[in-house]
Amino acid sequence: MAVQGEKILMKTIRTIDEMADVAVTLKLGKKTVGLVPTMGFLHEGHLSLVRESLKETEVTVVSLFVNPTQFGPAEDFREYPRDLNRDSEILENLGVDYLFYPADIEMYPPNYRTFVEVHDLQDKLCGKARPGHFRGVCTVVLKLFNIIQPDMAFFGQKDAQQVIILKKMAEDLNFPVAISALPIVREKDGLALSSRNVYLNKDQRHAALCLYKSLQEAKRMLCSGERKTDPILRKMKDVILAESETRIDYVAIVDTDSLEPIEEVSKECLIVLAVFVGRVRLIDNMWIHNSATGV
Repeated sequence: MAVQGEKILMKTIRTIDEMADVAVTLKLGKKTVGLVPTMGFLHEGHLSLVRESLKETEVTVVSLFVNPTQFGPAEDFREYPRDLNRDSEILENLGVDYLFYPADIEMYPPNYRTFVEVHDLQDKLCGKARPGHFRGVCTVVLKLFNIIQPDMAFFGQKDAQQVIILKKMAEDLNFPVAISALPIVREKDGLALSSRNVYLNKDQRHAALCLYKSLQEAKRMLCSGERKTDPILRKMKDVILAESETRIDYVAIVDTDSLEPIEEVSKECLIVLAVFVGRVRLIDNMWIHNSATGV
């Protein structure tokens, strides 16, 4: 780490070879390394992960890479918001040690042919609506793990299915990294922070609150003693479809290991939803840890 007084001078790295050399040096120095993988256009959700890494590890690496392999042909890869200068300034002010910012061709050179899949889990929920998405996510995250060799990696609970899949990938492939999932960060009115929120116009931004409202309604029903999932899901859908410009991709209550739908809440489970507001696809979820109280 380069230090000037109390301020960390963040180093931006563009190549895999240089990042891998730094990783080896950190390992030899027995430094604990935290990785925060991002696609940039940082918001407070990302920054909560960065702060946790800064607290829990000695060296923090943030990757910024808009991964083309996790976008479908009709999705927003080209339009995805990007602002490297803004992101770099934010990360340096927080005290991040390294920003890994590779080009597409660096991560996926010509004739690249290898991909990582977590069968079954990747084909449900978001994976059903976005074929190949988690194949791309797992591939790029495993590449980052191999390049950076982190001791810990930090992800947001908003992408709950992603966290479950990545934990399974690391377990199955015996990768020695602790994956930490941090709580969803929300706006004051409850909307989960997302880089895609910038696509919403004023009316859509108001309509998007239906995702959080539907989760709160599910929580209310569980706290009132409802355990059957069908009436909970029906009520959630009613809340969502009461708003204009909404279209439901899925609303489900699933087992946290298999991601299979459950008929009754009797143990830890996950309430998940994906909703189009206009053309913007938003996701949200709520983890039910205690079936006795419903929260």
